Amino acid sequence: MQAKQEPVDWPSDWLRATLGMCALRALESGPSYGYAIISALAGAGLGTIKGGTLYPLLTRFEAAGWVATEWRPGEGGPGRKYFSLTADGRRTLAEQREAWRNFTHTTTGFLNSPEHAGQGA
Repeated sequence: MQAKQEPVDWPSDWLRATLGMCALRALESGPSYGYAIISALAGAGLGTIKGGTLYPLLTRFEAAGWVATEWRPGEGGPGRKYFSLTADGRRTLAEQREAWRNFTHTTTGFLNSPEHAGQGA
């Protein structure tokens, strides 16, 4: 079991850029509902994601065919909408994961390369 990460105040543009693939990743191990996805992201150290940010994203993913939804009855309370990855969603996550690895490798190389230091216009 992975240890809970301390929250970090990440720049909002970084979170916007990665939230989609992180939400797909949160569904990789099986169906889940919004609050549990938000908790998983927070537990991974991504900070607090608001439902008003996550739910429209999941709705777009459903329209794209990346997630499927199912209403399940609640235990003593209202039902919950569960989200699960489709085959297209798994393929998309794999593609995004690989592209992200390449992008972070490239940017890290640039940021750490002494040959690019001080090369202004």
